[in-house]
Amino acid sequence: MTENTGTAPATRPGIDPRSPRFGAGITAVLLLIDLFLALTGATAAAAVLLLLAIALLFAWGALAGVRRHPYGLLYRVAVRPRLAPPTELEDPAPPTFAQAVGLFVTGVGLLLFVLGVPAALPIAAALAFVAAFLNSVFGYCLGCQLYLLLVRSGVIRSRAGAV
Repeated sequence: MTENTGTAPATRPGIDPRSPRFGAGITAVLLLIDLFLALTGATAAAAVLLLLAIALLFAWGALAGVRRHPYGLLYRVAVRPRLAPPTELEDPAPPTFAQAVGLFVTGVGLLLFVLGVPAALPIAAALAFVAAFLNSVFGYCLGCQLYLLLVRSGVIRSRAGAV
C-alpha cells in the first residue's frame, strides 16, 4: 500500500511502506515456487509443506503484527540502512490485516486440499501470488484496500497503530 492513511497516532510511529512491499516480494517468489510444485504434481508433499510454511508466516504477521514479522526484521536490518529514509510512514494496521487475508486464503486452500480437493492447493497459491505480486511490484495491497473498505463501511473498527 503506497498511500498513507493518516491514522497512525503520533505516539506509535508508522512503518516504512517499503517494508511490506519487500516482504510481499519474498512471499511472491515463494508462492510462485509453490505454484510450480503444485502444478507439476511430482512434488505434492513439497507444495503442501511450502504452502503451510507460507501460511504460518502469514499467521505470524497477522498475530504479531508486521513490525515483528521476520521479513520486517530482515528489511530493517539488511535493506533499510542502505536506503534513504521514507518520505512518509504508514499505519501498520492495513498491512497486518492483509497478512490475515493471506492466512485465510492459504489456510482455506490447505484445508480443502486435506479434505480431498487437489485443485485447492494451486488455486490458493495462485490467488495469494497475485496479491503478493501486485503489492511487491505495483505497491497495490489488496488486503490493505479491503481493510480500508471495511473500516469505511463500519464493518470493522480501525486499529490505528496496531502492532
